[in-house]
Amino acid sequence: MKKILLGTVALVALGAAPALAADLAARPYTKAPAYAPAPIYNWTGFYIGGHIGGAFSGDNSIGTGVTASDNGKFLGGVQAGYDWQFAPNWVLGVEGQYSWLSGTNQSVTFGAPGALFTYADNQRGLASVTGRLGYTWGPALLYVKGGWAYADYSSSLTFNGVGVAIDSKTDGYTVGGGLEYLFAPNWSGKIEYQYYDFGNVTLAPGFTAKNDEHVVKAGLNYRFNWGGPVVAKY
Repeated sequence: MKKILLGTVALVALGAAPALAADLAARPYTKAPAYAPAPIYNWTGFYIGGHIGGAFSGDNSIGTGVTASDNGKFLGGVQAGYDWQFAPNWVLGVEGQYSWLSGTNQSVTFGAPGALFTYADNQRGLASVTGRLGYTWGPALLYVKGGWAYADYSSSLTFNGVGVAIDSKTDGYTVGGGLEYLFAPNWSGKIEYQYYDFGNVTLAPGFTAKNDEHVVKAGLNYRFNWGGPVVAKY
């Protein structure tokens, strides 16, 4: 009986196998999706651009303590530079810029009757040549900068109407930092802070004032030799 049952099952299985094979449709072939590597943004190249913003004198600066004006001054200017992306996430660059200042022709009189000093100051602009080091991720670049600064200004001091020599200088240093973003092929925007220090100005024996500026600005750059993101090949 057991042999008869086993034989019957075997015959049924052999008969059903072709039918099942005929009913099974061929599995469709699906092509694997293509691998799309993430874009690598390239900061290497020259750039030119412009900026606008405001300049604010320090608490003890000529622009506040001497000429009695702590109001911010509007500025606008131009910049040019070169960046070199020397590692996947690091950028080294150099930049020169000039900013024109508005509303800076000011004067003040101080002293006592019979011994009056009059100081006049006309600061026309600020310039700098700086190096910068940045860290980039995707289209963003966070950077610090520092270097040589120049104050384009003229000043005079008189004592009872007679001119007096002033001990001051037009060159100094600047430090700052900012964030730049590549928002389109060949175009980047930035926000930036810079501090300018030109030392002390001696207006009279025992009377000195600091000459410095805090600057906040937004800028736009056109970048050469950058045609969009570079795609890594694997």
